[in-house]
Amino acid sequence: MHERMQKLKEVLQSTYFYTIYLFFVRNFRKAKKGFKKMRKNLKRSFRRTFDPLYKNWVFKHLYPGVYEKHAKAPVDEKKVVFVELRLPKLTNSFKVLYDTLYRDYDFDIHCHFLRNTYVSRKEYRNNVKAMLADIATAKYVFFDEATNVNGCFKMREETVVTQLWHGCGAFKKFGFSTADAIFGATREQMEKYPFNRNYTRVTVSSPEVIWAYEEAMQYSHESGVVQALGSSRTDIFYDQRVINKAYENLYALMPQAKGKKVILYAPTFRGRVAKATTPRVLIPEFMKYELGDEYVLLFKHHPLVRKRPKISEFCADFAMDVTDTMTIEDLLCVADICISDYSSLVFEYSLFEKPMLFLAHDLENFFDWRGFYYDYHELAPGPIVQNTTGVIDFIKHIDERFDRRRVHEFRKKFMLSCDGHATERIMLDAFGEDALNAHKRAEPLEDLPYHEIPHSNDYTEPEDEEEDEDETENEDGTKKDAQE
Repeated sequence: MHERMQKLKEVLQSTYFYTIYLFFVRNFRKAKKGFKKMRKNLKRSFRRTFDPLYKNWVFKHLYPGVYEKHAKAPVDEKKVVFVELRLPKLTNSFKVLYDTLYRDYDFDIHCHFLRNTYVSRKEYRNNVKAMLADIATAKYVFFDEATNVNGCFKMREETVVTQLWHGCGAFKKFGFSTADAIFGATREQMEKYPFNRNYTRVTVSSPEVIWAYEEAMQYSHESGVVQALGSSRTDIFYDQRVINKAYENLYALMPQAKGKKVILYAPTFRGRVAKATTPRVLIPEFMKYELGDEYVLLFKHHPLVRKRPKISEFCADFAMDVTDTMTIEDLLCVADICISDYSSLVFEYSLFEKPMLFLAHDLENFFDWRGFYYDYHELAPGPIVQNTTGVIDFIKHIDERFDRRRVHEFRKKFMLSCDGHATERIMLDAFGEDALNAHKRAEPLEDLPYHEIPHSNDYTEPEDEEEDEDETENEDGTKKDAQE
C-alpha cells in the first residue's frame, strides 16, 4: 500500500496540477501570516484610538466613583492598609514595619497586590477597585511606589497616607523631574494623571535629598510633606541576627562560598518599566579566571527584569544568579564588594562602609535617557569603570585603592536618618503616640523572622461581569512610563 501511494505521489509531482497545488498552499501560508499581522496592527490602532477615552473614563469617573461610594462609611480607626503595586507579596520597603505592627499591635492589617503590568487590564482594574473600596474607610494607608491611581481622587482628611518609597538617597531622576525626558511622560500627561498625590508624609533617607523628592512629587518645602525620617527597610542592617541569618542563607544556597569573599553585581534596569532589560557587560568567565580562587560572584537583577542572562556551566562553581532566591537585604549583608551602576542600593550598602565600584559603560546614554540629581562622577563613592577588565583591575588592587573615608562621607550625606530607628520614627509620625499606646498588645506575638509575611488579609470585591481584556500592558493607563 505504501509503495502504491509513493508511486502516486511521484506521478502527481510530475504533473502540472501539482505545480498549481504548491502555488496555492504556499500563498495561503503567506496570506495567513499576513492576516495575523494585519489583525495585530488593527488591534494596535484600535487601542491607540480608544485608549485615551478608556483612560479618561477609568481615572476621572470609575476609580473616583468607587472611592467616593465607599467613603460614605465611617473610618475604621484600627484599619491599616499596605498597597503593593507590582509584586504578589510585600516587598522589603514594607516588611519591617508590617512585622512590627503585626507582632506588637492589634491593628486590623489589610494588604493589596495590584499586580500592575503583570496581569490583564481587567484583573488589574478589579484589583484597584477592591483597594480603593478598602482604603476609603482606612485610617492608615502605606505605599512604597508611585501610582496614578492615587492621584485620581481626593483622599478623605481622616486618612493618614504615608509613602515609604522603595529606595534611599536620590540617584536617577523620577516623577516630574523626568517630565518631557525620554524616560518620562510629558508634563501635560503628568499633570492630568498625577502619580504622587494625597500623601500625608513621604519618608526619605536624609535631609540632603528632601529637595529632590519635593521636585519629583511636586510638593512645596513649606508643606512639610517630605521628611527625613529614614527608611524603614534599613533598620535590619543594624540587627546582627539578620546578618547571621543572611550568611546561613548564602551557604545553604551556595556552599562553595564558604571561606571566600563575595562580589555582588546588582545593576539597575534599562528601558521602560513594562519591558525592562538588564545590562550584559560583566563577563563572569573573565571574572572566574582572574578572581575565582578568592571570590564568588552573585548576580541580583532588578525585579522588573523578566529575561535574564544565563550563567554558563563553566562558571557554575563561581557565579550564581540569586535574583529569585536571595533578598537584596541578605545580599548587602554578605557582600564584601558591591558592583552597581545607577541603582539606589549603593546608598544602603554604604551603611556597611565596604568597597563599591560602578560599572557604567552606558553613562552618557543613561543620562540622556533619564538624568541624575547629582553629578555622577562627584556622587559615586568608588571608581567608575567601563568594562570587566576595569572591575578586575580594581578588585586585584582593592587594598590600596579602597577609600573608606569617601564612603563614610557618602553615607553621612545621603543616609543620615537611617540609624536603625527609622521604623520607630515612621510609626510615631503616622499613628501618633496615643494610637500606638491604645493598640499595643499586652504580650507581643511570637517574634516573626524578617522576610516572612505570616498572612495577607486581602480585601476582595465581587468581580464585575465585563469582557475579557487580554492585553497585559498599560494596566494603569500609561504608555509604559510608570515611575520606578
